[in-house]
Amino acid sequence: MTREEKYMKAAIREAKKAWALGEVPIGCVIVYEDKIIGRGYNRRMVDHSALAHAEIAAIKKACKRMGDWRLEECELYVTLEPCPMCAGAIVQARIPKVYIGSMNPKAGCAGSVLNLLDEKGFNHQVETEEGLLGEECSMMLKEFFKELREKRKKKKEEKAGK
Repeated sequence: MTREEKYMKAAIREAKKAWALGEVPIGCVIVYEDKIIGRGYNRRMVDHSALAHAEIAAIKKACKRMGDWRLEECELYVTLEPCPMCAGAIVQARIPKVYIGSMNPKAGCAGSVLNLLDEKGFNHQVETEEGLLGEECSMMLKEFFKELREKRKKKKEEKAGK
């Protein structure tokens, strides 16, 4: 297992925490000098907050740990391509490198819909590597949404039967 795979596995473990809460399984870790300094997972439903994304949680924790809003020597590992908000936070935090598990053709802002991480008009661009443990990240999301559809179908059938 490569060093990068080790950290993406840690992000996957974070995503599984979200899944256990019934949240879309997205996880993130931030690494500095080969140590995880920030972890996060999706908590939008639990926290009743559109801001409770994995990347935002991990960035907050990493900034606190570093004592700085700049994370210029860090790497971010995330199981799903960042949305516009998270891509903006990554740029603002000056994170130089992002590893992405699965791309997000509906809302991804690291190349799928837009590429905010490499926008030349910004004062900071982010290097990205896509597809790190991509199959595992994609399958986790597919399985989550399959289970969700089955639960909703069962609930609908139970409601119709009453």
